[in-house]
Amino acid sequence: MTSSTFSAPHGAWPSPISAATVAAGATPLSQLALGGADGRDIFWLAGRASEAGRTTLLRRHGARVDELTPLPLNVRSRVHEYGGGAYAVDGDTVYFSHFADNRLYRQSGEDAAQPFTAPGNQRFADFVADRARNRLIAVRELHDADPAAHAEPVNTLCAVAMDGSETVLATGADFYAAPRLSPDGRSLAWISWDHPRMPWQGSKLWLADFLADGTLDAPRLIAGGAEESICQPEWSPDGTLYFVSDRSGWWNLYRFSAERIEGVCPMQAEFAGPHWVFGVSMYGFRSAGEIICTYIEQGVSRLARLLLNSGKLEAIANPYQEIRELRVGPGFVVLLGGSPTIPAEVACIDFTSEEVEVLARSIETLPDAGYLSVPRNLSYPSANGRTSYAFFYPPQNRDVQAPAGSKPPVIVISHGGPTGMAANTLKLATQFWTSRGFGVLDVNYGGSTGFGRAYRDALKGQWGIVDVEDCIAGARYLVERGLADGERLIIRGGSAGGLTTLCALTFHDVFKLGASYYGVSDLKGLDQDSHKFESHYNEYLIAPKAEADAVYAQRSPSHHTARLSRPMIFFQGLDDKVVPPQQSVAMVEALKQRGVPVAYVPLEGEGHGFRKAENIIRTLEAELYFYQRMFGLHDAAAPAPLHIDNLPQ
Repeated sequence: MTSSTFSAPHGAWPSPISAATVAAGATPLSQLALGGADGRDIFWLAGRASEAGRTTLLRRHGARVDELTPLPLNVRSRVHEYGGGAYAVDGDTVYFSHFADNRLYRQSGEDAAQPFTAPGNQRFADFVADRARNRLIAVRELHDADPAAHAEPVNTLCAVAMDGSETVLATGADFYAAPRLSPDGRSLAWISWDHPRMPWQGSKLWLADFLADGTLDAPRLIAGGAEESICQPEWSPDGTLYFVSDRSGWWNLYRFSAERIEGVCPMQAEFAGPHWVFGVSMYGFRSAGEIICTYIEQGVSRLARLLLNSGKLEAIANPYQEIRELRVGPGFVVLLGGSPTIPAEVACIDFTSEEVEVLARSIETLPDAGYLSVPRNLSYPSANGRTSYAFFYPPQNRDVQAPAGSKPPVIVISHGGPTGMAANTLKLATQFWTSRGFGVLDVNYGGSTGFGRAYRDALKGQWGIVDVEDCIAGARYLVERGLADGERLIIRGGSAGGLTTLCALTFHDVFKLGASYYGVSDLKGLDQDSHKFESHYNEYLIAPKAEADAVYAQRSPSHHTARLSRPMIFFQGLDDKVVPPQQSVAMVEALKQRGVPVAYVPLEGEGHGFRKAENIIRTLEAELYFYQRMFGLHDAAAPAPLHIDNLPQ
């Protein structure tokens, strides 16, 4: 211990990274696009936690950054509930979906945005401008006028003219995505899939020519099927259709040329991610002979140029280890990236100089590096001979040293999805914990993206088992190496990660506390309440419908509350349509009745994921208080930010 540090127990360190710092500092960034007369204008979306979580559209033109959609505009789509693909750019014109009314708006130059579709029950996403026919082509989701009817919405590919009239171009499939126009405007490629599959299980790539009236001729199936996932169709400048397929077991790049499909860069890496949201692209064309791409190896992103004539892949120097998407412009690539020391940011890399210019940061002002934990990339043995992966963040605070011989409490994070992926980009929400003396283990359990289809399919029929085993194995791995206190292990997760959390605490005794953010507790209830996109997902994750009831009862924590004896805190948005509030409420009531310490934080005006600054602050402060109180670390004289039922004396 130096003269400038003092001793304090792990989990009770004072930190400059407050909950307010986390809420104010993290600006969600997403969906890149290029436009303007010369294609050099760069567009992106930014979240505004201080403005009730709305999303606004920004443009970098020359040296200036402008906000194009001020209050009350909210650039967001709810197609599939998760949205994405909420705007498109055509030259100097922007088209976007406004969240409040689901109408499409058009904005050109300095003119104010104006709606051009009528009010109704339709939602739009994944637009592409069909300039030759003066219209947009989009995915349309049409909802029943009577919500009480509980009818599934109808998804189609639809052309939307500038007078708001709509023409259905493709129908009959349960879902559509990625309409992409050929450079000459004569052909359209798109993806579809049907129940009971999710798009990363099996999807199809279609191609059709336009007729003189703007409708489509007979579509041709190009690739895909029940066991092949297709994503990210794109046209090269010479009119060749490229796409990503996992037919090899990895999401690799292919092209369709001369009626043949050929791989262009076979390797054990992922050139795409699961289609949870619309409009994400991980590759683009610098020319007909060169692709700029990002791909994932062992959970870490790489950036490269792919020379199509030789198949050679050349690395492009950059500081990022997570690249979520990119767009290729004249002489540059713009990307959304981050690393263990860099929060998510929009950056432009010049092809000639390889100079990196940062256009927007999710966190403008970072704490001193002495308070920031840099993760270790771990692989470790799990159940049944599997290898699992995780990022471990040790406690870090330049001002404090823990008592000699003590070990930190560790928070194990089970990500959502469950077909998601934990990345190592710097997040203040993680540093909030590590700067207070907690370790954090962010687990890429079996089922996670970024490790090939076989790893993704490890969760097939095993949700609530494999994910839990991998989280437990990770916690034990840390304890065995002296990196964690085995009596102070915590597990937390949101949505699907909430089920992992609840199963770990209900059916196992490794973790001592837990936090569920809008977590799944009743699998049958999830089926009954779920929206269309995920309404059959459990057939893959749990069991086919004929066998489902018995397996649901066996695996749902809500059916086994007598076995749950660990203190828990629940956070729940009251407007959540993905995991409705009754899932959390039922668990809270069961724990209350059994005398187990439990806290419940319901949030008005929040859905599946919390966007408002005041609620981000409230949840973090409540979660910290809960952990400290349960571990005897809280100052009893300090005010309590939440009520805990059955609090032990």
